[in-house]
Amino acid sequence: MRPHEWLAYGYFGALIILCWARPLPLGRRVRVTAIGMAACVGTLWTARYGGAAIRDTAPFALILIGYYLSGLFFIRPTERFESWLIAWDRRLLGDPATRFAHWPRAWLTFLDIIYMGCFLLVPAGLLAVAFQGDPALRDRYWTMVMAAEFGAFLPLTVVQTRPPWAIERAPALRDRAVHRLAARFVRDLTIRANTFPSGHAAGSLAVALAIVGARPLVGLVLLVLALCICLASVVGRYHYVLDVVAGIALALGIWIVVSVSLG
Repeated sequence: MRPHEWLAYGYFGALIILCWARPLPLGRRVRVTAIGMAACVGTLWTARYGGAAIRDTAPFALILIGYYLSGLFFIRPTERFESWLIAWDRRLLGDPATRFAHWPRAWLTFLDIIYMGCFLLVPAGLLAVAFQGDPALRDRYWTMVMAAEFGAFLPLTVVQTRPPWAIERAPALRDRAVHRLAARFVRDLTIRANTFPSGHAAGSLAVALAIVGARPLVGLVLLVLALCICLASVVGRYHYVLDVVAGIALALGIWIVVSVSLG
């Protein structure tokens, strides 16, 4: 199997074990086990019988499945850890609800739009490496991206917090209409739990770092967009500051490990 396929197999296997070790309702345990086993079997089947196109696109589904499965572990906030995140936001930002109230509307609108569209960076990065025609580069890409995403999701099985938008008053931003749309997007289409490290920060930065060596110009553009997503995560109150810092550190750590091990 390719390195990223081993990552997927290990991640879903860990979820299956953890769902029986953590205090979850029986129904959730059954769902995590059934879906996790299906993902493991699907990964093994794809590795053995799937063509190159299937193996190069299957990670999209695996990341989404892994994200929503991690949300099934959320029971209640880890109060001390959540308070620690809130305290650091207060220390660094003051009142987060008003900290960005006077930023230009166009800039705030852009940040909300790029946050909602962050999932597009993953296929954009894959297209960029596909044009290189190097299978090793595609393997490296998915190894970094999946390691970053799964590395952000897995801690939710143990350390659980609510996102800032769920416990704070709505931020006073000039792009009210766009922000309302982004807030509804987050409420309706996410697991409504906070990932530490931030999956948005770790995943988007991993995309950029995975291709910047092979395609510097495209990688630089993606790097700028990734940093904008990190900023948007805090400004829109989708993540705490330390979520983003941890996500950046996770992506950089994975980049170093992969660069040393895979070259």
